[in-house]
Amino acid sequence: MHLKRWITSLVALPILIFLIYLGGIPFLSLICLACVCSLWEYYRIVFNADSRLTSSSIAVWGYLASLLMLGAAYRYGLSSVALVMAFNILIVGLFSVFIYKSNPRVGEIIQRQIQGIAYIPLLFSFLILIRHEPDGMTWIYLLLAVIFAGDTGAYYVGTYLGRHKLNPAVSPGKTVEGALGGLAGNLIIGVGGILIFLPAVSLPVGILFFVAAGTAGQIGDLFESELKRSSSIKDSSSLLPGHGGFLDRIDALLFATPVAYLFIVYIF
Repeated sequence: MHLKRWITSLVALPILIFLIYLGGIPFLSLICLACVCSLWEYYRIVFNADSRLTSSSIAVWGYLASLLMLGAAYRYGLSSVALVMAFNILIVGLFSVFIYKSNPRVGEIIQRQIQGIAYIPLLFSFLILIRHEPDGMTWIYLLLAVIFAGDTGAYYVGTYLGRHKLNPAVSPGKTVEGALGGLAGNLIIGVGGILIFLPAVSLPVGILFFVAAGTAGQIGDLFESELKRSSSIKDSSSLLPGHGGFLDRIDALLFATPVAYLFIVYIF
């Protein structure tokens, strides 16, 4: 498991670094691919592999709505993302009027589709918005490094030193020690990154940012664990050997991105 985990990371990392560096359409394409794969995994989790629900017109429309949202973020900015969210609700409501007679469970599909759009493409869109900011490329590199360090710190500290359960009802394997190890990883990499690459940033505010982003990331990890546990699914998929699925790899990043956008645009 550990070998597969590191091999996958070493193969994917150069591609990820290069596409972030390029920005523009290549970076947007990367986000779109990750978003579609993640949304597919989300449907697999919340509908528990029920093909009748995952293949419904409302669920399938979610893929197109996701791409529209990311394209809107890239072309027009944050306000357009909210507009796509609003029209998604309008359109799935219209679908439901015609589908309800043949599928009384349409309300369940709508609720979970809207949750999925808010959870995945909406949060992904903040990465696109950050990339457009001054030093956006550097901030994304730093955010990814911080979240990866937090995941790694939590995994290994929790594995070897974990004694006290963090939230066994949601994720029996996660420990308080692992959570603290994750925050330590966030801070070490974050502070080092600021000192080397973003020296103009206030260090105290930077520390606050890394604690906030790391905490949000751990909430995102627990949230995805909650979704999987409620559906009795261990991994979101097997698309990434050693990591499970895309959601298993980016669950922390998704929750950290709006925190990062808040700090980068309004606080730093």
